[in-house]
Amino acid sequence: MHVDIVPVGDLPAVVKREASSGLRSVYDCEVTIHDGQPIPDGAYDADREQYRAEEFIELAGRTGSGEKNIAITAHDLYYRRRNYVFGLAYLSGNGSVISTYRLQTSSDGGFSERPAGDIFADRVRKEVVHEIGHTLGLEHCDNNRCVMNFSPTVREVDVKEENLCGSCQRLVL
Repeated sequence: MHVDIVPVGDLPAVVKREASSGLRSVYDCEVTIHDGQPIPDGAYDADREQYRAEEFIELAGRTGSGEKNIAITAHDLYYRRRNYVFGLAYLSGNGSVISTYRLQTSSDGGFSERPAGDIFADRVRKEVVHEIGHTLGLEHCDNNRCVMNFSPTVREVDVKEENLCGSCQRLVL
């Protein structure tokens, strides 16, 4: 499998590096990082002061040439009636997106034994692996340690591991 990462807007090198690393380690795939792309026209919703996640998925599909494509942005995303999303993918599609915007927030009031950069890097890796998992046909998993577990808060992202559980792993082999 080949995954194309499509950065959208300004994105730190560490985000691209961690996303690539997470995908390679979990899916043993080739990863290409494209040049940065501008925010898609019409993606911004001024009433919500957020961006429509679907627009970024479409951009990833148009820009990337991999079997799977993931847009990564630092902008705050939403989907339909949800207040926000860390990411979005269409089940068994080829496009997906993650946002690092809310992955930078603290889940415990600001104190942690691990450096904030390490926690942020872990979250980025988990979210790209999660969204690409959806494009491979994986649905949300009931195992709260599995990367495919639904995690609407950073606290829940932090609880899960970067890897697929045995059940999910068997589904993508």
